[in-house]
Amino acid sequence: MADDTNPENEGDLQDQIEEVEALSSIYGEEWCVIDEASRIFCIKISNDLEEQKLTACLQIILPHDYPSTSPPIYQINAAWLRGPERTKLANSLEDLYVEHVGESILYLWVEKVREFLVDISLSSETVDQPEKVNMTAEEEEEDDDDDEDIPDFKTLQLNTEQTHLFMDHVDDEELPPIKHGSAITDRRSTFQPHLAPVVTPIQVKMVLGKLYENKKIASATHNIYAYRIYCEDKHSFLQDCEDDGETAAGGRLLHLLQILDVRNVMVVVSRWYGGILLGPDRFKHINNCARNILVEQGYTASMDEATKSGAKTKRPKNKKTK
Repeated sequence: MADDTNPENEGDLQDQIEEVEALSSIYGEEWCVIDEASRIFCIKISNDLEEQKLTACLQIILPHDYPSTSPPIYQINAAWLRGPERTKLANSLEDLYVEHVGESILYLWVEKVREFLVDISLSSETVDQPEKVNMTAEEEEEDDDDDEDIPDFKTLQLNTEQTHLFMDHVDDEELPPIKHGSAITDRRSTFQPHLAPVVTPIQVKMVLGKLYENKKIASATHNIYAYRIYCEDKHSFLQDCEDDGETAAGGRLLHLLQILDVRNVMVVVSRWYGGILLGPDRFKHINNCARNILVEQGYTASMDEATKSGAKTKRPKNKKTK
């Protein structure tokens, strides 16, 4: 890409090439190239324990000025990783970067994640986690028909130019105001939405960190979120989502934001599981309470208009995915 051909970036590009080659050799099939041109990679990490085996997928985007200036951009996908554990792991990775600024750190990050998996596997909290069993049961009950017309957001990619947004204005960012919406309760499961205006991914991270300071929110079985940020200069959207263990929920939530054509906003939906399986109804509740708070905060004109625009939990079968 254009940035990679600049003389000042040649050193970084060469370092990235050598690091990727080394990681590919070390981890073999566990290392996956998602988009080489955009420098997007993924590695499956496990704790290598026969019992209490846990795995995580670490998705990495390498900015054009990594490792000299910017850190890798990453996302950790793991159904069991939520709340305080996710924050603790993120802080560990950031500490490693600070200690090795300007150096290639992907190997250190991968092994830190593996070390974290081992520690959490051996802890008494992980040995007894009924929430994980409940989540699996929900997945088994899910209707296949509901997933046929839902786009696959697992392979959402950001191009290299957009990755700069992750590092812009780090020092002068302010925590956006966070609004909390009305909860929906069904068969002892409770869903509550939270909303914040965001214009950079740094603010997304700040909002999540602030929400997790609330012990009730941090203890939720799932905290599903999605955000859309409009890049004026590129006339495109920076968007992403997170299931937090509720498979496909993040993608459905992001799809709702796309249908409503909202921008510069993130929505988080906390779910506290009540012990009774809801099946596909859980997705309806997640999207309904998210839509409610978007309407309340003025991101859509009214509930009637939102419905007319196509903001429904299930789309008509003849509506094509864009």
